[in-house]
Amino acid sequence: MEVVTGAMGSLLPKLGELLMDEYNLHKRVKKDVEFLRKELASMHAALIKVGEVPRDQLDRQVKHWADEVRELSYNMEDVIDKFLVRVEGIQQPHDNTGRFKELKSKMLGLFKKGKNHHRIADAIQEIKEQLQEVAARRERNKLDGIAPNPGEAVVIDPRLRALYIEVTELVGIYGKRDQDLMRRLSLETNDDASNKRLKKVSIVGFGGLGKTTLARAVYQKIKGDFDCGAFVSVGRNPDIKKVFRDILIDLGNSHSDVVILDANQLIKKLHEFLENKRYLIIIDDIWDEKLWSYINLAFSNSNNLGSRLITTTRNLDVSKSCCSSADDSIYHMKPLSKDDSRRLFYKRVFADENGCPNEFEQVSKDILMKCGGVPLAIITIASALARGQEVKPKSEWDILLQSLGSGLTEDNSLEEMRRILSFSYYDLPYHLRTCLLYLCIYPEDSEIDRDRLIWKWVAEGFVHHGDQGTSLFLLGLNYFNQLINRSMIQPIYDDLGQVHACRVHDMVLDLICNLSHEAKFVNVLDGTGDSMSFQGNNVRRLSFQDRNKDHEGTPLRNFTGISRVRSITIFTSAINIMPFLSRFEVLRVLDLSGYNLGKGSSLQFNLKGVGHLIHLRYLGLADTGIRKLSAEIGNLQFLEVLDLGSNYELHELPPTLFKLRRLIYLNVYLYKVVPTPGVLQNLTSIEVLRGVLVSLNIIAQELGKLARLRELQICLKDCSFDLYEGFVKSLCNLRHIEILHIECNSGEIYFELTDLLEERWLPPVHLRRFVLYMPSQLSALRGWIKRDPMHLSNLSELFLNSVKEVQQDDVDIIGGLLSLRRLSIWTTHQTQRLLVIRADGFRCIVDFNLSCGSATQIMFEPGALPRVESVGFSLGVRVAKEDGNCGFDMGLQGNLLSLRRRVDVNLYCGGARVGEARAAQSAVRHAFDTHPNHLEIVMFTNPHIAEGANDEDLCEDEMDDKSLYQCLVDLVEN
Repeated sequence: MEVVTGAMGSLLPKLGELLMDEYNLHKRVKKDVEFLRKELASMHAALIKVGEVPRDQLDRQVKHWADEVRELSYNMEDVIDKFLVRVEGIQQPHDNTGRFKELKSKMLGLFKKGKNHHRIADAIQEIKEQLQEVAARRERNKLDGIAPNPGEAVVIDPRLRALYIEVTELVGIYGKRDQDLMRRLSLETNDDASNKRLKKVSIVGFGGLGKTTLARAVYQKIKGDFDCGAFVSVGRNPDIKKVFRDILIDLGNSHSDVVILDANQLIKKLHEFLENKRYLIIIDDIWDEKLWSYINLAFSNSNNLGSRLITTTRNLDVSKSCCSSADDSIYHMKPLSKDDSRRLFYKRVFADENGCPNEFEQVSKDILMKCGGVPLAIITIASALARGQEVKPKSEWDILLQSLGSGLTEDNSLEEMRRILSFSYYDLPYHLRTCLLYLCIYPEDSEIDRDRLIWKWVAEGFVHHGDQGTSLFLLGLNYFNQLINRSMIQPIYDDLGQVHACRVHDMVLDLICNLSHEAKFVNVLDGTGDSMSFQGNNVRRLSFQDRNKDHEGTPLRNFTGISRVRSITIFTSAINIMPFLSRFEVLRVLDLSGYNLGKGSSLQFNLKGVGHLIHLRYLGLADTGIRKLSAEIGNLQFLEVLDLGSNYELHELPPTLFKLRRLIYLNVYLYKVVPTPGVLQNLTSIEVLRGVLVSLNIIAQELGKLARLRELQICLKDCSFDLYEGFVKSLCNLRHIEILHIECNSGEIYFELTDLLEERWLPPVHLRRFVLYMPSQLSALRGWIKRDPMHLSNLSELFLNSVKEVQQDDVDIIGGLLSLRRLSIWTTHQTQRLLVIRADGFRCIVDFNLSCGSATQIMFEPGALPRVESVGFSLGVRVAKEDGNCGFDMGLQGNLLSLRRRVDVNLYCGGARVGEARAAQSAVRHAFDTHPNHLEIVMFTNPHIAEGANDEDLCEDEMDDKSLYQCLVDLVEN
């Protein structure tokens, strides 16, 4: 809501608190505060009304007044925050509950000091005078407005994934258009010399037609016919070196030296790498002819092996320059037909392409006419009209129709697409508008991690609630899911079909960047002239996105408004021009993730001043190469998110870290958090804790006081019964746990943790992911299901290694977990000789891995694992032979038809003859030879069969359990 009302949402409660008698304010100051509170409350309501009108339809005077009031709210909140932050332990400033009770006595002491008393009095008087000046220039507004209610838990509309697949089909993957495009690519394997030369095809069309969708689908469909492939997006302001680096990395040449090479050296490396290879490369979203001519140099001496190069662009001239030879061709992207448009629209709004009620037929036709067959426009408008299973009333459809202008054509595509997307934007509740506009901090074509984005929203104060027991992250997750359901952001699914990230369509990004620029919401520095304008002193958020400039001329170090900046996100080497951190007086978000700050880095950025950023909420230092974190981190009493992931050389953390009572998220790589007794319990707000190494029972028991924990990743050191007992006791108090990851780094383990878990712990119903990297038994799982099956009803991922025993009953019980989508069980201990994966179990499993050592063979019933996409299993060659399975039939032939990613097979051949091991290898490969999805099969033979071995030779014994386990871990992780 901040983009509409500025800082009003958090400012008004703070003014109310200052009026309380306990603070003993001087009467004059109290009167001024009361005036400000009432005046700002009235203006807050007026701003909400203003926000309901598209900005381009507002009177210029109204826009000017709204901008001034928003800026005043920011300034006043800065003043109050600077004053309040001097008292250790006050409530978080963006929390709109306005409760500062725990430290009223300290606050009272501050006001008794004349210096501080006069400072706040003078500041309030100054703000009052500024507010009166604004009011004098315009008649005061007294309009009513109600803030939106975020509502209950929101899930992503399950129809959306199928809808995006539908779009892929409709934009040209099947039917006549498919044949046309394939004909242009000429993939037939014949002796025609023209087919052996490098052939280029350029897909051209205006924004939103689905060029990238088509190119990506073609890439996925035919890349298996080539030795190597790459799919690289260029965008409007590209770094040519990054383009070449991305191509090399995508092709599989990911050597570290590509980072330091210049453009000419990268071109040479590309020539060398592609010299004897048949390749398929997609260069997506090219805007400039000169840029293409430079990119094309990398493929100027192409071989005659039938390679293909596909480009996409909005510009016909660029497309022509991409296709300069007689063998090349241009594919003109066309809008969807009327029938396809209607099919797509109806499926989104009514969930059925034939389900449109009579009263909506005509208005639907009229709206589709305005959308012009453009998939992006159709889905966006349809999502604005759909509300879950409900549909907006027809009167609102009519209003939408009137707002859409003349309709989309190629000539006016940009203006009309903005109009269509603007309708969807202004249809959003205010809090979602703010969250959407924030996405303009990310460069074009970015894959935006969902969790990091939500934590930034929290730190920026965009996520509000009135109930202290509600997780801000879960509320932010609601916001994220609503934006997906409204098709304002595009979901990115992981291997389990779950959304883990998002992408912003470049047309949506164009819209929100323009809106953000007008509202002075984010300043994007990308090397263009407009972006380098700091708009006076009204800069609140900075995003450095320039990929091909060094920013040497940027006057950031001398910028006078730097003290007002609240957020900095770095995507570029512009970090070179960053001033001392101490100059950012009210900075709340600092994200440097992914940029090298370690030893030998050219980015000489000093983190020593981080302790001065006393308003900081979010500190992103993941993958920055830092080796040490200063003890002054303990000064950041407002810090909520500290992301230190993937810093391999960061070997310890300062004890002052545990002073941060408001910390909600702490992520450390490889268990570097080694707390001393008595400090862990201070993290009373923590929800996500990754990387804790616990060695003492007293520390393990402190975990039980972290009642808000939703995710815990822990390593138990020097395991003992007392340590286990203390940990399990704590676990019983963590009633909100959703993700639990437990490891043990002790060389010898004398007690089974699973024994205590089975006896004393029942998983909470929220548990989604359970990982146990230590010796364990499945008896605990059986015990939990027997006590209360519903407590594992949401379990979707289960990882167990070094399981002592696996029986058929265990497989059947686990197969009955209805939400289970990923399973990995590794064991080299006692196991039943034959384990059958039945057709009535594992109905939702997507990723299946069951490796049970040399004493077991696994059989798949017909119809088993109906949704599996990747599978891993083991085969004991000697056991199969002894049990009469001489053909090594595992039920794979014609089975597991949903497989589409890979197959991992562990062959245990100890005690068998070399010929039998080879026959087993052949049988497994033959079972998948006819699979329609051309699977990647990775086979691990234990022990490795020596080259030249005779078929009658006996295979050596298997490697020891520890070595085998490490091989399995390496196999799964890779």
